[in-house]
Amino acid sequence: MHSAALVGRDGAIDWLCLPAFDSPAVFSAILDDDKGGFFSIASVDAHDLRQIYFPETNVLTTRFGGNDSVAQITDFMPIGKNGDGTDYADGHSNGSSHGNERRLIRYVQGVMGQTVIRLECRPRFNFGATAHTVEMTNAGVTFRAETGERLSLSLLCDFSIREGGVVAEFTLGPKEAMTFSLEWLTEDSLKPKILSAAQGDDLFHETVTFWREWVARGTYDGRWREDVIRSLLTLKLLTYSPTGAIIAAPTTSLPEVIGGSRNWDYRYCWIRDSALTLQAFMRTGYIEEARLFMRWLGERCRESSETDHPLQIMYGIRGERELHELQLDHLDGYRESRPVRIGNAAYGQLQLDMYGELMEAVYVYNRHAYPISFDLWRSLSNILDWVAENWKAPDEGIWEVRGGPRHFVHSKLMAWNALAKGLKLADERSLPASRELWLNARDEILLEIMDKGWNHELQSFVQSYGSDVLDASLLQLLNIGALSPRGPRMMTTVSQIEQRLSRDSLVYRYDPAASPDGLDGAEGTFTMCTFWLVEAYTRMGRLDDARFLFERMLGYASPLGLYAEETGPTGDLLGNFPQAFTHLSLINAAFILNRALDRGR
Repeated sequence: MHSAALVGRDGAIDWLCLPAFDSPAVFSAILDDDKGGFFSIASVDAHDLRQIYFPETNVLTTRFGGNDSVAQITDFMPIGKNGDGTDYADGHSNGSSHGNERRLIRYVQGVMGQTVIRLECRPRFNFGATAHTVEMTNAGVTFRAETGERLSLSLLCDFSIREGGVVAEFTLGPKEAMTFSLEWLTEDSLKPKILSAAQGDDLFHETVTFWREWVARGTYDGRWREDVIRSLLTLKLLTYSPTGAIIAAPTTSLPEVIGGSRNWDYRYCWIRDSALTLQAFMRTGYIEEARLFMRWLGERCRESSETDHPLQIMYGIRGERELHELQLDHLDGYRESRPVRIGNAAYGQLQLDMYGELMEAVYVYNRHAYPISFDLWRSLSNILDWVAENWKAPDEGIWEVRGGPRHFVHSKLMAWNALAKGLKLADERSLPASRELWLNARDEILLEIMDKGWNHELQSFVQSYGSDVLDASLLQLLNIGALSPRGPRMMTTVSQIEQRLSRDSLVYRYDPAASPDGLDGAEGTFTMCTFWLVEAYTRMGRLDDARFLFERMLGYASPLGLYAEETGPTGDLLGNFPQAFTHLSLINAAFILNRALDRGR
C-alpha cells in the first residue's frame, strides 16, 4: 500500500515506481522496451507460462514449464510495521519507514526436474532519464542514481554486472529455492539485507496470512464472490496507507487507443473515484478503509477554506494541490503511443459532478459507519453553499474534456444529488444548514435538467444542454434515484444508449466524433459504463438482461481478474491498469444485482 508493480506473464516486472505510487519509475519497460528498465526472472527453456494469485491474496505466482522441468516465482510486497507495531496497511504511518523498507520479494522455487533460471535486473531511474552506477555489496548490488537515490538487490548466487544491470544464471532442483529482495534504501536503511530462502518463505506466509485475514473481514457472500473479492483486493492495493488516499490507477500513459495521444497519469487521488470506492468498501464491510479516506477528505476540506473553489477534483496522495503536467519525450510510449505524460493538468478543472459523488459517500458513511464530526459538517456545509450558488456554471464534466466547458447534464444531476443528500443528512442529524438556499437550488436544478437536458426529437436526455449527443453518464439519472426506473423518459433514454453507444454488450461513454472533446482520435468502450448499464437494468427490473450483461462482462477481465479503464474492439485492455473506477463499479453492480436476484427469487 505504498506502490505497486506490474508483472508480465513472462515473469518480468515492467512497471514499478519507488518509493511511492507517484514517484518516478525505476522499471518502465511497459512504456519503452529499450529505455524503460525491467526486472526479469524466467526459466531459459520455458514454453508453458501460467499465472495465478494465491487465493484471496495479492501474492502472485508465475509458473514456468519446460520440457523436463517446472519452476515458479512468487512475487509479493511484505506488509511492514510502524514504530508502534501496527501494520502499514492500517494507515497509521506518518510516511517514514521506521526501519521497515519498501521491498519487493521475488521468491523462486524449483518444482520438478532441474530448471535453469536466468535473472536480469536493469533499473532505469526517473523513467530512464537519470544515469546510475552499480556497486557490489556483501548483500548483492546497490544501484545508485546520480541524483542520490539508491535501490538494492540482494542475491545469493553468482552474477555479473552488465550495462548498468545485473545478470545471473543458476539451477534449481525440486524443493530448492532462492529469495531476491529489491529494496528502496532510505536513511533509516543504510545497509541492504540478505534474505535466505527460509526467510523468504516466512515472509511469504506472513503476507498470505495478512491478506487472508483482511479478506475475512468482508461481509460479501453473494454470487460472483471470487470476482468481487479480487476487485476489493485491487482497491486495497490502490490505497496509499500513510494517508488513506485512493489512487485511480498505479500507471501513467497506458493509451486509450493504441497509437493515440489520450494518455494520462492516473497515480493521483480523484475525489469522485475515491468517494465511490468508499461506498464499495462500506457495502462489503470494510468500514476502516472508509474511515481512513474520510480522515484524508477532512484534511482537504479544511484546506479548501483558503481557496476560491471548495475542493479540487484531484490531489496528490499526500494532499498535494499542484500536479503540473509534463511530457517525457525520450520515451516511445506503450506500443509507440505518444506522448508519455506525468502529472495531470485536469487538477485545475471545474467538475461539478464530484460534489454529488462526495455527498453520496458522506451520507452513506454517516448512516452506516460513523457519524461525521461537526467540524467536517461545517466544511461540507460551506461546500454545499458554494454548489447552490454556482451550479449554473459550465464545467468540464466527469470525462474531463479539454475542449472547453459546457452545461453537462450529468454535472447538473450530481449538483442536485449533492444538495439532496446534504439536506437529508442535515435533517437526520438535526444539523445546522442553509436549508432554504439548498432546497431552492435543488428543485431548480432538476426542473432545468428536465427542460434543457431533454431532447424531444430523440426522446432522450443528452450529454449537454442543446445537444443531440448521447452519454453513458446519463444512466446515473436512474442509478442515484433522480428518476423513476420505469418512467417513460428513463426508459427511452436507456433504449437510445443501447442503440447508439453499445456494441456487443460493451458501452462507449460517448462518441468523440459527434461530441469533440479537444483531443484527437477515438477510444475503446468504457468498462465502468457497462457496469452502470447493469445497475440500470437491475433497477428497471430487467434482471435477466442485467445478469447476462454482468456475466458477459466478467469474460473481458484479464486472466487474473483485473480490468483496465477501457476495452478495445478485440477485447484488449486499454488505458491505465488496473483501474479503480472499473473495479468499484463491478463491486457495486454485483452487490445491487445479487440483492435484486435474491429478492426476486
